[in-house]
Amino acid sequence: TVAVQMLSVARAAATSCMRQGMLAAQPVALKSAARPLVRTMHFSRPQWVVLGAELAGQSTASQKRKVGIWLLGCAGMVYGAVALGGVTRLTESGLSMVNWDLFRTMKPPLSEAEWVTEFERYKQFPEYKFKSSNEEMTLSQFKFIWTMEYTHRMWGRAIGLAFLIPCGYFWARGYFARPMKIRMLLAGSLIGVQGLVGWWMVKSGLDPSQNSSEVPRVSQYRLATHLSLAFVLYSIFLWTGLSHVLKPADHTKVAGIGKLRGLAHGSKTLVFTTAVMGAFVAGLDAGLVYNSWPKYADKWIPENLGSRTPLWKNFFENEVTVQFIHRNLAYLTLASITATWLIGRRMNLSRRAKFALHGTMAMGYTQAALGISTLVHFVPVWLAAAHQSGSM
Repeated sequence: TVAVQMLSVARAAATSCMRQGMLAAQPVALKSAARPLVRTMHFSRPQWVVLGAELAGQSTASQKRKVGIWLLGCAGMVYGAVALGGVTRLTESGLSMVNWDLFRTMKPPLSEAEWVTEFERYKQFPEYKFKSSNEEMTLSQFKFIWTMEYTHRMWGRAIGLAFLIPCGYFWARGYFARPMKIRMLLAGSLIGVQGLVGWWMVKSGLDPSQNSSEVPRVSQYRLATHLSLAFVLYSIFLWTGLSHVLKPADHTKVAGIGKLRGLAHGSKTLVFTTAVMGAFVAGLDAGLVYNSWPKYADKWIPENLGSRTPLWKNFFENEVTVQFIHRNLAYLTLASITATWLIGRRMNLSRRAKFALHGTMAMGYTQAALGISTLVHFVPVWLAAAHQSGSM
């Protein structure tokens, strides 16, 4: 407020000096001209809010809302990309496009001859040979898996455009303060990195030397990296978008709020960790190892948990161990969410915080039900895709 008043006083003083012919006025003269203005000028809230926004490089309420809606739209697109990527993986479509570049692969095959050429290119790689070991893959089947992967890639490029074009406009118009500029640079970098990591992941499935599995599939390490970056990008867009659209409630005086915050952050961390381990389950097809619940076949502790050497490989490369860890992380996550809810429901929280609290509790148990159903029904595509989307 003081800075805005000083700016306004300086403008008024300069105007006064010009009117009095003081074009070459010394600082003392300017100070004398400004002093009575300081005593007499009054500022209404709308005036100093707008002027303050100009001074500090911050956006007005209307500008913030526009930015927030745009970022929430970007978050929705990232969510859609993850859901689509899950379906692409579950339909075994991810290795159908064997080339990658930014522009040339944007053009799909338009004629039958172009489809045949693309199919012949796919036949040179291990997945075709594996899938055709019992029954020859048809061109029609290839068209389906290729279209799935193509849609996923184009969706990723659309996210880049949906972010970069409005970001450039808002940046040029001065909507972003310095902290926001740094955050937008981070988000833009993550989008670019995601594209590179996606291809790095696909390459591991095209090159048998990069994968020890007899079944052609992408590296579970690279799949987990791809999904983790998507979670981070989604969180940046969602949190920043909400902070621009909604006014935060003040909970600083609520008794026990520190404990609730700790539990909430702990639950968030566990959700993320469980989802990352879920990527290892997906990459190893570990959901097809033990399809019973709550026991593993007829045992509470499955066999062969430590069958690989060195021991650490069991945590990331042993299908049994990976499923076991994922299941138990899910139990721990659900316990953390439940504890957060039990403590938070007794507090004098704002209406929106209560809604978030109850929503997290409901989604936690829904996600657990989806996971169990996916497991016992031998990983059907629609259930598995819902389970992956539910984690996000």
